Amino acid sequence: MKRKLISAALLCGLAGSGVFWFLTQPVHIDRTAIDKLAAGDVKNGEQVFYAGGCASCHAAPGAEGEARLVLSGGHELKTDFGTFTAPNISPSAAGIKDWTLAEFSDAMLQGIGRNGEHLYPSFPYTSYTRMKLQDVADLYAFMKTLPASDEVSKPHELGFPYNIRRGLGLWKMLYLDKAPAVQLNNPDTQLQRGQYLVEALGHCGECHTPRNILGGLEMTKWLAGAVSAETDSQGRRGIVPNITDGEGGISSWSVSDIAYGLETGFTPDFDSMGGAMTDVIANTSKLQPADREAIAVYLKAIPAHKNGYTSQ
Repeated sequence: MKRKLISAALLCGLAGSGVFWFLTQPVHIDRTAIDKLAAGDVKNGEQVFYAGGCASCHAAPGAEGEARLVLSGGHELKTDFGTFTAPNISPSAAGIKDWTLAEFSDAMLQGIGRNGEHLYPSFPYTSYTRMKLQDVADLYAFMKTLPASDEVSKPHELGFPYNIRRGLGLWKMLYLDKAPAVQLNNPDTQLQRGQYLVEALGHCGECHTPRNILGGLEMTKWLAGAVSAETDSQGRRGIVPNITDGEGGISSWSVSDIAYGLETGFTPDFDSMGGAMTDVIANTSKLQPADREAIAVYLKAIPAHKNGYTSQ
């Protein structure tokens, strides 16, 4: 009888492992869709690069000016799940030199590495998944023109169970969603562009929206502000502000105030945006004025929420 129970338990374990393996398998971008794309537009790819804030994480820590275009990686993101280190994504053998557009698209839109492994959502593919495939191709073309770095990427430092990448397949079933973050009523072209820049390329929700215990975004509090997922060297967390028109947010800011802030880093009170926004402004200042205005129009159009954080 005991032997039968052990055999049954082993069979159940094997069956469960099989179901887990099936549910967590990576889902790739349709290769036929990639084959139909136009050749990458480097000029548009540059705008996608700045809108996406690629240098903010993938440039070497402390890099300034033209050095921000050397995407050698190394930025460390310390969280409750462990420390994530941004990899080298420059066009070198240590980076993405040998990556195909299909592999690059898998990473951007599906969070899949070139060897079929799930990528951690410290890389904001949960926002990038809303990108247009042609914009991914244009970004790929632009990044191939950037300086190469031979810096070897450092591994993440994660404990059990977070070091089991395969489990991210289940996490993606919950939180990898191409649907818009908010439903807008009859948006015009400008508002649609603003939504795309904020929800997809700019991945603003990744910092400005609270997260639950599993690290998923609380979409009912979209852009309501949050306690930062990142900790400093002393384990302290900063506050990421509410950027809706709700209590504690930006109701007093006009569209022109927001657009001007994204260009200069100055608030309507002539204060300076600090912290991580310094890097953001370094990117948004390089966008077309019409895109900064579109972002502002979107932020004034979305549902207002009171602050999404309760403590620091």
